[in-house]
Amino acid sequence: MSLHLYNTLTGCKEKFVPREPGRVTMYVCGPTTYNYIHLGNARPLVVFDTLRRYLEYKGYRVFYIQNFTDIDDKIIKRAQEEGRTANEVAAQYIEEYFKDADALNVRRADFYPRVTDHIKDIIAAVEGLLRSGYAYNIEGDIYFAVEKFPGYGKLSHRRPEEMLAGARVEVDTRKKNALDFALWKKSRPGEPAWESPWGLGRPGWHIECSTMALKYLGPNFDIHGGGADLIFPHHENEIAQAEAWTGQPLARFWLHNGFITVNQEKMSKSRGNFFLVREILARFSPQAVRLYLLSTHYRSPLDFADEYLEEAERSFERLANARIALTQALERIKKEEEAYREAVAREEDPKAVRLKIRVQELRDQFEEALDDDFNTAQGMAILYELVREINSYLHKGELGPGAGEALKLASFALEELGEGVLGLFGPAKLSADDRLVQGLIELIIELRQEARQKKDWVTADYLRERLKALGIMVEDTPHGPRWKIKRSN
Repeated sequence: MSLHLYNTLTGCKEKFVPREPGRVTMYVCGPTTYNYIHLGNARPLVVFDTLRRYLEYKGYRVFYIQNFTDIDDKIIKRAQEEGRTANEVAAQYIEEYFKDADALNVRRADFYPRVTDHIKDIIAAVEGLLRSGYAYNIEGDIYFAVEKFPGYGKLSHRRPEEMLAGARVEVDTRKKNALDFALWKKSRPGEPAWESPWGLGRPGWHIECSTMALKYLGPNFDIHGGGADLIFPHHENEIAQAEAWTGQPLARFWLHNGFITVNQEKMSKSRGNFFLVREILARFSPQAVRLYLLSTHYRSPLDFADEYLEEAERSFERLANARIALTQALERIKKEEEAYREAVAREEDPKAVRLKIRVQELRDQFEEALDDDFNTAQGMAILYELVREINSYLHKGELGPGAGEALKLASFALEELGEGVLGLFGPAKLSADDRLVQGLIELIIELRQEARQKKDWVTADYLRERLKALGIMVEDTPHGPRWKIKRSN
């Protein structure tokens, strides 16, 4: 099956075919940098990072851009309250953004354009819209004339009167139409401003993304993504001004993730019901948070509650322990390589054959799930099924001929799908601290094993209980001891 994605613009799933064979161009709206990101902000970051990973898994080269809005009313307000410049505020929260994004294993975009670095480009776009009659000047404020663009509303699928009902529109009685939106704002005393043909001012919100996306990706690029709250007015306005300026579609596929809700209400700073990512990471592992964000189809609402993250913590524990068990089994096979080499000459163990077959079947099912509008929830369920197959095989007794090959295939599948696509495990390379901890666990287990061989059950039980108290569970098997991590909630 080929990849099909739900296109907000057309209102249906469509086969994804990129503008250029083998290469995908993708733009995702980034944060307004006046505060730490909350969990609702984190969902599109994780969703579109995972989509990028999956596109690369499918063999595409992906050029991925995410912008920073580093000038805005909220940034200016915060700067004034704190006695700092808007640039200082934005710089701080861009740095803090990267800390949270890195913790969630969000890979860096290829480029992060900032609004203040593109003022000349934005002015050129506004000049083009004025010349073509799609914009008008009122005393230094430049507005886009919505009535001039007949396709307005095609993304949100709403009529003008529906858009006005409850919409966040800029109040200015001088506008020709209530839906008209600012392309350029005349400067006010004490605010950052740039020279323009219309006097000192700064860009409106919507023109920023259109200009930067067109500059780096050109018209008709492949994917424009963001949260569902951006469909109207932000993305609707992006389409209007970009297409009016260039005469071509801005993007071919428009993808939007659903809201995170708290008691069925959208999580947002304006409602005061938001939870900062770093506050959540103080209580839950970043792997569990990422797993939680991918556990529901990206277009569906995702309700927030501690119990859902606790469940995600337990689910991640299953995946992590399967990785540990695989590593231990493969190390055991490597240590006994000579014996296994002799065993290869015998007929391959049917259990190993079955595991190899199941690994390939589950790989195919995983790809089918994600090809169907990027269904990570179903993909996650298939990953758990892979873990069940691995655990079942490892618990069936002696590892017979073909075990090494079967376990390597299972391990590779778990890494490629669980980390390569879903980004759940983090970088494969262990840090010095990780290696130290793992080495100490192995050392203690070796000492316990020596005590068992000497029938020193008191010492062996003592070491086992101390490890258990630290969340390290030891299981004695016919192949020797296995350990896994049990996180407390």
